[in-house]
Amino acid sequence: MAAKLRKGDKVIVLAGKDKGKTGEISRVMPTEGKAVVEGVNLAIRHTKQSQSSQGGRISQAQPIDLSNLALVDANGKPTRVGFRMEGDKKVRFAKTTGDVIDA
Repeated sequence: MAAKLRKGDKVIVLAGKDKGKTGEISRVMPTEGKAVVEGVNLAIRHTKQSQSSQGGRISQAQPIDLSNLALVDANGKPTRVGFRMEGDKKVRFAKTTGDVIDA
């Protein structure tokens, strides 16, 4: 199945403790059906100080399920993603506005 959400997409969280927050996808894990979004689903990790890095409490974004994410369209609202053929290329488009996401 084609990936509806990709690295670099701006998304909004639809459900969970971070509902309504927006961020950019930094990593997608299609086999698990999850994505890591910057600034969303943060967890505190305690790290020991080493020669190269400072120790302490570090906030780290954790994976969130793809079903809880929606692409943000040109108007800043959540939208579904569709696919259509333009010429001989398959492109993604926003269902609400019809705009092509990646040209």
